[in-house]
Amino acid sequence: MTVSAPAPDPTSVGTAAAPAPASSAARPQPAPPARSVRPLRELLPFLRPYRGRIALAGLFLLLAAISTLVLPLALKSLIDQGLVAADPGERVLALREHFFALFTVGAALGVFSAARFYMVTWLGERITADLRNAVYAHVVRQSPEFFETTQTGEVLSRLTTDTTLVQAVIGSSLSMGLRNTVMGIGAMGMLIVTNPVVMSQVMGILVLVVLPALWFGRKVRKLSRASQDRVADSSAIAAEVLNAVPVVQSYTQEAREAARFDTATERAFATAVRRTRMRAGLVAFVISTTFGALLWGLYQGTQAVIDGQITAGHLGQTVVYVILLVGSVAVLAEVYGDLLRAAGASERLIELLQTRSPIASPAQPTAMPAVPMHERGVQGVGRVGSRVSLQGVAFRYPSRPLTLALDDVTIEVEPGQTVALVGPSGAGKSTVFQLLLRFYDAQSGRVAIDGVGVHEAELQALRARIGLVPQDSVVFSTSALENIRYGRPDASDEEVIAAATAAHADGFIRALPEGYASFLGERGVRLSGGQRQRISIARAILKNAPLLLLDEATSALDTESERAVQAALDAAMRGRTTLVIAHRLATVINADRIVVLKAGRVVDAGTHAELLARSGLYSRLAAAQFTDVVPSRSTA
Repeated sequence: MTVSAPAPDPTSVGTAAAPAPASSAARPQPAPPARSVRPLRELLPFLRPYRGRIALAGLFLLLAAISTLVLPLALKSLIDQGLVAADPGERVLALREHFFALFTVGAALGVFSAARFYMVTWLGERITADLRNAVYAHVVRQSPEFFETTQTGEVLSRLTTDTTLVQAVIGSSLSMGLRNTVMGIGAMGMLIVTNPVVMSQVMGILVLVVLPALWFGRKVRKLSRASQDRVADSSAIAAEVLNAVPVVQSYTQEAREAARFDTATERAFATAVRRTRMRAGLVAFVISTTFGALLWGLYQGTQAVIDGQITAGHLGQTVVYVILLVGSVAVLAEVYGDLLRAAGASERLIELLQTRSPIASPAQPTAMPAVPMHERGVQGVGRVGSRVSLQGVAFRYPSRPLTLALDDVTIEVEPGQTVALVGPSGAGKSTVFQLLLRFYDAQSGRVAIDGVGVHEAELQALRARIGLVPQDSVVFSTSALENIRYGRPDASDEEVIAAATAAHADGFIRALPEGYASFLGERGVRLSGGQRQRISIARAILKNAPLLLLDEATSALDTESERAVQAALDAAMRGRTTLVIAHRLATVINADRIVVLKAGRVVDAGTHAELLARSGLYSRLAAAQFTDVVPSRSTA
C-alpha cells in the first residue's frame, strides 16, 4: 500500500468536476398549485396494465346507466297505459305487465351496479397497491443525499395518506363521476327529444351551477394540497420522536414533544377546516340551484299537463329525467372536488417518482473483474481480496457545499491488506467508506475497486463485493436468523449459524426464548448494543465479500466480548481486503498500514511502530489512549 497526496490529475477524474448541487436538488420541490385535475394524468401508466378490466368496468357502468335511463320510459308507460285504462280488468293486467317491466329494469340495474362496484373497487385497490409499491421501490433507491433533506415521516405520509386519497378516487369517485356523466348526457338527450322547451330552460340554470362550481373547485384543490402537506409535517415529527423515545424521556421532554406535535396537528386541522368550509359552500350552492331547477321544470310540466299539451305520463317522465340530469350535475360537482383533492395527492406522489438520484448505474457499465477464489467458508479465507484505489479525491457533501470533507486524498490498498483509518472526529474516515460504496460521487479524483472506477461499475455488482459493519448496527423487525441472512438471502440455516458462531453471537441467540427464530423487536430493542453489533458482524461475515469495511465494529462491546469478536474478525479478514475505522487504536495495532487523517487530508501513514516513532498526530492519539494519567488528589 502507498499513500501520498499529489495534485489532482485531470485525466483521472472519476465524476463530474463541478460540485454537486445543493441539498435542494435532492428534495422534491413543491410545485405551484395547479388549477385542474391534470396531475391525475400521471396515473395513466398504472392504469394501462389493466385495460381489459377497465373496459369491463366501463361496460357495466354503461349498462347500469342505461338501466337507470330506461326507468322513466317504463314509468311513463305505467302511468299512461296502466293507470289510465278504463276497464278495471285491463288496468290490472296492464299494471302487472308494467310493474314486471319495472322490476326487470330494477333487477338489471342492481346486477350491473354490483358488477360495476366490484370491478371499480378491485381496480382502485390494485392500482393503489401498484402506486404505493412503485413509490416505495423508487424511494429506497435514492442516494443518501435525498434523505439529508427529506424527512422520513413526509415520505411515509405520501405512501399512506396520499395513496389512500388516490384509492378513494379510483375506487369510488371516478366511477361515480363517469356514471353520472353518462346518465346526465342520456337524460339531456331524452329531454331534448321529448321536451326541448323545458330542456332549454334547465340548461340555462345549469350554466349558473357549473361556472361557480369550477371557481370553488380551484380553491378546494389549493387547500387540499396544503392540507396534505400539513399532515405530512405532523407525520414527520411523529416518526422522528418515536424513533428517539429513550432520549426524549431521559431529557423529560415528553410534554414539549407532545406540544410540538399538537401544534403541527392543529395546523393540519385548520387547513382541513378551510378546505371543508369551501367544499360545504360548494355543496350548498349546487344543491340549492339544482333543486330550484327541478322545481322550475316541474312547474312548467304541470302547466303543460293542465293545458293538455302533454300527458301525465309524459310529465312524470320529464320530471324524472330532470331529476337525473340535475342530480348528475350535483354529483359531478361533488366528484370534481374529490378529483381536485386527489390531484393534489397525485402531484405529491409523482414528485417522488420523478425525483432522480444522482447516483445510478451507467448506461453501459464496466464489468467488475473476477476476484481469485480460495476456499469458501464464512470464517475463512474466502477470497484473496480487492484492490482499492483513491487518487487525488476531493469531496464536499451536498448539504455542506463549502466544506471539503476530503481534500486531495490518495490511498492505495493492495489485495488482502488490512488498512486502518484513524484520526479525530470529522477527519473524513467515514467519508472514504461512503465513496467506496458510492453513496456519493467525488467532485474530483478517482475512486476505484479492482481497477474499475466506482462510477463506471453497475451499482449492484459494486456493492455486492463489499461487506459493511457500520458503527450504528441496524437490526430489522424480524427473527435473528433472518437478520443475519440479510447478508446473503440464499444462505442455508447452517451457514447462518456458522456466521453467528464466528461472530460470537451463537451463545446469546440460543439463549433467546425461541433461539434463532426469536423476534428481535423494532430496531433490535430486545438486544443490547453489543449483541446488535455482533448480529451486524455475523451478517457481514455471511456475505463473504472480498472487501470488508469495518466502521468502529467493536465500539459497543465490553472488553471480554471485544476480544472474542476481534478474534472472529481477524479470522474473517484473512484472505480479503479490509478497511477499518477505529478510535480505539488498540484494535488496529496489527494492521498492515495505518492511515492518519485530519481535516479531510492524509497527514501520515505507516505501521503502528513507524507512526509512534515520528511523534506526529498518531503518537499523540496513542499517548492519550495507552498512557494512564492519574490526577493528584487534593487533601486541602
